[in-house]
Amino acid sequence: MTTNIHPTAIIEDGAQIGEGCSIGPYCIIGAQVTLDKNVTLKAHVVVDGITSIGEGTSIYPFASIGTQPQDLKYAGEPSELIIGKNNTIREHVTMNPGTKDGGMKTVVGDNCLFMMATHVAHDCIIGNNVIMANNATLGGHVVVGDRVLVGGLAAVHQFVRIGSFAVIGGMSGVESDVIPFGRVKGERASLAGLNLIGLERNGFSKDQVRTIQRAYKGIFDSEGNLDQRLDKVAAENGDNDLIVKIIDFARHRDKFGLCQPEKTPQKKTA
Repeated sequence: MTTNIHPTAIIEDGAQIGEGCSIGPYCIIGAQVTLDKNVTLKAHVVVDGITSIGEGTSIYPFASIGTQPQDLKYAGEPSELIIGKNNTIREHVTMNPGTKDGGMKTVVGDNCLFMMATHVAHDCIIGNNVIMANNATLGGHVVVGDRVLVGGLAAVHQFVRIGSFAVIGGMSGVESDVIPFGRVKGERASLAGLNLIGLERNGFSKDQVRTIQRAYKGIFDSEGNLDQRLDKVAAENGDNDLIVKIIDFARHRDKFGLCQPEKTPQKKTA
């Protein structure tokens, strides 16, 4: 495997460049950067800080990867940005390393697509096969599960958790945790049901979908407070891994509550 480095690229001493990498014109790579095999930096890409990028990842022009977190409390601590394999990081994407208040690392999984001008802030933890559409942004400390889709221009508040297989509608502001398989939308996002299209595309059977739908109704559309409803659904589905996944996620809410369905206004009676 041949490594191709354009003569205009600047690679600081100490940077580790794997076999088969392609470093395009005017890229800048810092001294503590590690690129695994077959990483491609198209052109005008900046990779800095203690940053590692997994095999087969491609980064497009004007992306800024691993530069200092946008956090006033950051004091130069040696935090990391860890990016997995086979990711596509498009133009003007920004990703920042962690901070001492968030575990000292930002982690991105494998096979993700970050479309133009998306932002991954400090201390985010992102799963595999995640898609962020153009201009979507994650605040600091956000946790995103596997196969989540974040729509264009959506913004996720810091410390919010997004469960696996959830979908965030375009231009939504997400201020609460989103359950696995959930679908949220709106200027101040509310839960709008389940990600049925995503479930179908990812091979969930009709029986599995119906089971998740029943659990959803039990959690959000039945009597009692949230914890009582969770207990009831858990008792009825204790041997179902998919439902246990939702219940565990809901019970471990910390900074924020769960994103809830929008309440239907009561009709006035004469």
